[in-house]
Amino acid sequence: MSIPRIVVVGGGAGGLELVTRLGRRLGRRGRAEIVLVDRNATHIWKPLLHEVATGVLDSGLDEISYQGHARANGYRFQRGTLEGLDREARTLTLAPILDDDGLEVLPSRTLSYDELVMSVGSVSNDFGTPGVGEHCHFLDSPHQAEAFRKDMLNVFLRYNAPQQDTQTRMVVGIVGAGATGVELAAELYDASQMLHSYGFTPLESEHLEVHLIEAAPGILPALPDRISQAVHTELERLGVRVHVSTRVTRVEPSAIITADDQRIETDLSVWAAGIKAPAFLSELGLTTERNHRIKVEPTLQSIDDPHIFAFGDCASCPQDDGSQVPPRAQAAHQQASLLYKNLRARLDGKPLKPFVFRDRGSLISLAHFDAVGSLMRGASARSLFIEGHLAKFFYASLYRMHQRAIHGTLKTGLMVVVDGLNRFLKPRMKLH
Repeated sequence: MSIPRIVVVGGGAGGLELVTRLGRRLGRRGRAEIVLVDRNATHIWKPLLHEVATGVLDSGLDEISYQGHARANGYRFQRGTLEGLDREARTLTLAPILDDDGLEVLPSRTLSYDELVMSVGSVSNDFGTPGVGEHCHFLDSPHQAEAFRKDMLNVFLRYNAPQQDTQTRMVVGIVGAGATGVELAAELYDASQMLHSYGFTPLESEHLEVHLIEAAPGILPALPDRISQAVHTELERLGVRVHVSTRVTRVEPSAIITADDQRIETDLSVWAAGIKAPAFLSELGLTTERNHRIKVEPTLQSIDDPHIFAFGDCASCPQDDGSQVPPRAQAAHQQASLLYKNLRARLDGKPLKPFVFRDRGSLISLAHFDAVGSLMRGASARSLFIEGHLAKFFYASLYRMHQRAIHGTLKTGLMVVVDGLNRFLKPRMKLH
């Protein structure tokens, strides 16, 4: 009798944490075959992409090889992009893998499953705004973050030219003042200071002009007002020009145009205004919302098929109060924990439990300048507002919690030591 096969599509934070637990507890013991499918060969924690984009984090040092991680944790890795789903036959079709020249490396393949989990995350939503796709950078993947970093370094190098006036201002426009946009704005000032200290550019932070543009009345619209106001004040202290209640109507090669006909000339433009699930999810025969999120039961099973689960940013999960689980990293982490238990229960023929989101608070990092947030919002009527060193400690601990989930306590402890040594042995940012 063959053992059941659980296939997880998407190796983001939640997906990798899930297959790690399943592999250790079920795969190693021969109770189930666990397979992870992802289009990329490596993983990096998505909340860190703004640091990859500025070079503060070297993706080459922090990325995880799925193949190596799979071998160490009892699951199999299949590289590929989901192309089709046959629910009756319970099979996936993976698209061919091509090299940089367009030559086929691996042909199209089929993969059978007994239980399927969709964990493909989200991508930026440009809302059909003209020019965004052609002229804006996105930060949905390490590849996109690296593309921004290289363009940023090229712009700084351009200002090294002898004919350039040293007082020329480098202008970056960021559309969307959610966590990604806010944290990127602060990181840019940190990066400019470091680049100047290494002699990479004559421009100092006062020669950097960052425009943060948000359609809502305030920045960080999904977070409590106290956090939003504190972060707004700190950003303006750094020099960020914050534009709220400002809608972008189009983007040109070197400018962002707003609804009130304001023209913001830019050297670099970044789009971080809203997210949606990947469009292909609406082509699989499953019920989805307009933003392509798969509709699921509280047990995280698709409303169409009890053998298909979805969680994280790509799932629309209802709560008892009529709300939807927010697309946040902590929600994906909590759902991965419940889904591990539900998949084990399903294999044992036991009832599944519904997911209840518990808001543990919100933290925003403003590079080395500051951090602001609140804790335990879901556990008490009053939240605990924190900032400064304490907030930075808790913000850093979020990544360590993710590392612990996928590497274990011992390896994570060793990584903390290695990271500390690297601060002394290597430049503080990636300069090439």
